[in-house]
Amino acid sequence: MSKLAFLSYELKESFMIALRAIRANKIRSALTMLGIFIGITVVVLMTTAIKGIDNSFQKGISSLGSDVLYISKWQWFSNTDWWKMRNRRQITMEEFQKYKEMAKLPLAVAPTTATNQNIKYKTNVVNSVFVTGSDADYVKTTNFTFDQGRFFTDIESNGARNVAVLGSAVSKTLFPHGNAVGNDIKIGAVSYRVVGVLTEQGSFMLGSFNPDNQVYVPIGTIFKYFLDERHQSITINVRAASPALLEDTKEEADGIFRKVRGLSFNQPDDFSINQQEALIEQYNKVVGVIQIAGLFITGLSLFVGAIGIMNIMFVSVRERTKEIGLRKAIGARKSAILAQFLLESSIICLVGGIIGLIAAILLSFLVNQFIPTSVQYSAVVLAIVVSLITGLVSGFAPAYTAAKMDPVEALRFE
Repeated sequence: MSKLAFLSYELKESFMIALRAIRANKIRSALTMLGIFIGITVVVLMTTAIKGIDNSFQKGISSLGSDVLYISKWQWFSNTDWWKMRNRRQITMEEFQKYKEMAKLPLAVAPTTATNQNIKYKTNVVNSVFVTGSDADYVKTTNFTFDQGRFFTDIESNGARNVAVLGSAVSKTLFPHGNAVGNDIKIGAVSYRVVGVLTEQGSFMLGSFNPDNQVYVPIGTIFKYFLDERHQSITINVRAASPALLEDTKEEADGIFRKVRGLSFNQPDDFSINQQEALIEQYNKVVGVIQIAGLFITGLSLFVGAIGIMNIMFVSVRERTKEIGLRKAIGARKSAILAQFLLESSIICLVGGIIGLIAAILLSFLVNQFIPTSVQYSAVVLAIVVSLITGLVSGFAPAYTAAKMDPVEALRFE
């Protein structure tokens, strides 16, 4: 028999002995798998949830446009004293018009302001919806697509017509059977005609800024019915002609707006130009904390599971000392004994990991009802690899102990 054939036969024999040992102690093996099962379920579920959240966030950011600047009274996620920003001058529609006339680089410019209102259609109600007011150019500063209808026109915007565009989530609640366009809804106590419905394109991570949970109306109607233009600061959305021109557009916007506001060279800006990088950085910080916490919980679970398997394997070695002595007496090599117990611990971990993987995938469908999940092939591979490594590591010390036993002493063991 060749060396390779002998090694194959020896490995096959060790595998069969390991399987018989597992079958002979079904309950103990099942309980041993529990730690690995929990660990793998947690790591796969965490991976699918984080990937799903990331996909949703990127989709939402993409719908808003990555090449858009936001000129605002407020700076996003800033450490600047809140009172200093509060005391800044309001950004007015008059300043927006002056900036729009002077700016040369933007592809599109649009004013925005917002209010929270209850939206109603017959008996269907959506409470506390973010109602955004803008002009017809607003849609040019986004990557919105439409499921039904269109955005409001210049004539409707300039005339402050009572027309509205619904986000997909708002539309589904108010019109569960579709056909929203052409119907009249109530925003607060005011009637609006629906002219369009957006396709689903937001992210729950964007909160109130998720386009799916918003309603868009002409900015004139916001000032007519809900807000006092004299005391309300607007935000100016500025879309660069291309991502490569974003920084140039930002520099131009800063210079023009300082001129519009009459600021001298030694006066600081009393406005902020925000970019999506600030939102992305904040998101990455949150996800980073979640990942660290998840990895810690997963590592702790797998560690406890590995310790449990190691203890059980030591018990198994002790119980089968005579069997080990008999095998070694009739010619079994140390490598065969080592392989036998390593295979046993690896099989236990692998089966526990596969069951945990299946449980995690099933649970991800349930979790997807609340937060987005996305099962990745990498998560499947990760689960299997982690299970095998845990089995090998936790089983090595007991297997080595068994392999180095003296056959005479093992046969005399009581």
